Amino acid sequence: MQLAMSMGYAGSFKDSVGRVQELEKAGLDIVWLAEAYSYDAISQVGYLAAMTERVQIGTGIVNVYSRSAALMGQTAAGCDMVSDGRFILGLGASGPQVIEGFHGIAYEKPMQRIKEYIDVVRMMLRREPLVYDGKVVQLPLPAGQGTGLGKPLKLINHPVRANVPIWWASLQGLSVRETAAHADGWLPVFFEPESFTKVWGNELKAGLAKRDPGLDQLQISAGGLLAIGEDLVGEKQAKVLGAARPQTALYWGGMGARDKNFYNDLARRCGYEAEAIEIQDLYLDGHKDEAAAKVPLEFLQKSHLVGPKSYLKERIGAFKEAGVTVLNVNPVGPDPVRTIEQFRELLDS
Repeated sequence: MQLAMSMGYAGSFKDSVGRVQELEKAGLDIVWLAEAYSYDAISQVGYLAAMTERVQIGTGIVNVYSRSAALMGQTAAGCDMVSDGRFILGLGASGPQVIEGFHGIAYEKPMQRIKEYIDVVRMMLRREPLVYDGKVVQLPLPAGQGTGLGKPLKLINHPVRANVPIWWASLQGLSVRETAAHADGWLPVFFEPESFTKVWGNELKAGLAKRDPGLDQLQISAGGLLAIGEDLVGEKQAKVLGAARPQTALYWGGMGARDKNFYNDLARRCGYEAEAIEIQDLYLDGHKDEAAAKVPLEFLQKSHLVGPKSYLKERIGAFKEAGVTVLNVNPVGPDPVRTIEQFRELLDS
């Protein structure tokens, strides 16, 4: 299994880059750069590529509304060039609050848009003329639109790789099915190995059944907080896991409207329906701390990696059994580099 981590929004970016440099030496394989409505991820990819040597650098994620399909292809080729073939293009749809509120673009056909963007990016990386007649993307513009002067063009440069990996951050059933069929990798959130078959099993099976034979095995990245210690049991384990409560409550309770929250729907499908309802009610009523306190400890224990080495070895096995190929972790504690070194040893043993 590969080992990944995400760079967050908080703190000094250059300090975070310095930490990635140390973690690269400790065995980190992939670093994910988020965007949302913070700094753009692509400028950070370029900087990080210049400051590292081996680690793969992925966008986790960029949305498919704020950039055209062709620009997404140019971006994939450019980031792969400056990183000497270490780039991963992580795509997602984000949500209506960000897309319509921050970007001023209608949140329409998210699944179809991602599928078509994947097609166009791959065409560009193969240096094919961009001729595409999709439901969302039409290249060149159809007759009667624009000036009529558009012509099919292909990328001027020769990309470092003709197959930059494309990962899809999907949650809903049909999108997960299409991810399994068309993407190189899948970026789920709130992944609980014990419930993933109930939540996504049918969609994954259906998507894999029609997967392009030219694609390799579907890669899956999941995980959470990481802490290793023989004393991390009982109340001590629960205290460390408590660091994940506020963000979980934010997503389950506050990401979207009461009747349209993809993450709350996911929590219900995982088997936490009563808790998801209560957390959302509390969060939307302004009781954020109370909402965080209601996040089930069982969910935190199953979706994160906190405990003694023997316990973590069992959890690694559970994630692997669920099909996870990349463990995405956030080391907590005073020495994240040593934590990654220890966990790397566990993964390789």
